[in-house]
Amino acid sequence: MNEKQMLTVALAKGRMQQDALALLARAGVVVNEDEIRSRRLAIMDEQNRFRFVLVKPTDVPVYVEHGVADCGVVGHDVLAESDADVLQPLDLGIAACRLVVAARVGERLEDAVVLRVATKYPRLAAKHFAGRGIAVEVIKLAGSVELAPSLDLADCIVDLVETGRTLLENDLQIVETILTSSGRLCVNRASYQMKPQVKELIEMFGRVANKVQNQAAVSV
Repeated sequence: MNEKQMLTVALAKGRMQQDALALLARAGVVVNEDEIRSRRLAIMDEQNRFRFVLVKPTDVPVYVEHGVADCGVVGHDVLAESDADVLQPLDLGIAACRLVVAARVGERLEDAVVLRVATKYPRLAAKHFAGRGIAVEVIKLAGSVELAPSLDLADCIVDLVETGRTLLENDLQIVETILTSSGRLCVNRASYQMKPQVKELIEMFGRVANKVQNQAAVSV
């Protein structure tokens, strides 16, 4: 297969990458373990049908929107924060988590005249509180958001949680959930129209994702 026929898929590095490659392997798209363990940021499947570029989650929507990648796999939270102009044809059901508001135990957020909110999701945080008519000062952090309330940098945080254990260890409790998130397949609009392989990838992902979700439901 020549390079023009090959699909480029941007994968969010970390757990999302692992889960996405595991789904693809169930569909017969296999990437050699040596490729996965290598430090290369662009790897191929064994049949050279797909090129996977491994990037930071926040970069996936950028690569896809600009057509550098035909498709991408990243969390719904990242797509919602980026507001990228991409198609989202499929919820893969992987890496499930929640975007929440959390504060110190006993903290009365309603007492704040202007609520200070620390987050890696400034757009979603501002939109959430604006929808409730609450004045906020959004403080953007790149990491260790849970520290902000204890250091009196913020009254609360907006962050992603899976089990909530990190919040508890930092004396924080969930106040409310903004959205639930899981891995989504996103697609460049031009690629969707011009490359029939994109629709094949959507069908392939859809089949295996449904099987995995059905098996999980039966085992509960």
